[in-house]
Amino acid sequence: MFRRLPPQGGTPREVAEILNFVINGKTNNTGTITLNTGNATTTSLVDERISPDTKIVILPFSDAAEADASPFGEFSNNNGQTAPSTGTSAIVEWDSTDKSSGVYLSNTTRVNIRNAGTYSVQYGLQLTNAANDGQYADIWLKKNGSLVDNTGKRYYLPARKSASEPAHVVAAYETLITLAAGDYLEVAGAVSSTDVTLEYFAADAGIPRPAIPAASVVVKLVSPLAYSNIYVSSQTNGSAVISHYANDTADKTYAYILVG
Repeated sequence: MFRRLPPQGGTPREVAEILNFVINGKTNNTGTITLNTGNATTTSLVDERISPDTKIVILPFSDAAEADASPFGEFSNNNGQTAPSTGTSAIVEWDSTDKSSGVYLSNTTRVNIRNAGTYSVQYGLQLTNAANDGQYADIWLKKNGSLVDNTGKRYYLPARKSASEPAHVVAAYETLITLAAGDYLEVAGAVSSTDVTLEYFAADAGIPRPAIPAASVVVKLVSPLAYSNIYVSSQTNGSAVISHYANDTADKTYAYILVG
């Protein structure tokens, strides 16, 4: 804190000292705030200098805050999956969380969203056909249990080469979906034969190559951008509410400047 003038005024020396501080940017209208954790989406800022019309400027002030990113999640199936029957829909299951911040699995099929916005949704499915003739798989997306229009795709798999060499096709797709906080996504499909499966391949040290997931999905926020996620959602005399992405990172500290 820098020197303040007494209510009755100060000496010329005190006034000059304080004025020089102001010219050099040394003022008392600054502070820091550390965001709440536990996936909180708001943090209270208490400062007696805040009024309803104060402008509050917020800047990253820690490594964790500077590294803040838009919500994202990457999930995979590393065990394979077989359709229960033909002509009926099944939901792709996920057994691994590869990367995640603000996007998470609530069970084996649902990819949940903590922050509203428009998300890029990308899936890749390692389809295998062990049948003697060509088959197909229809794949689509579901939001909160309902079909997402125009996301359906049909993938054709040729007949197997031999009993020990099935046919392989990667089903890949990307789209944009607008989601509200608390929404969830699922990848669904149907096959023309139960010989069509999602197949996992373990890492091969002889080639070498990494493991090949049976399925993977990436969900990441594309709008709004990361720099707009910290903002003042309300304020009154002596306090303000800072809204932000769902936070579960410790020591995410921001500096603030009060103007007016």
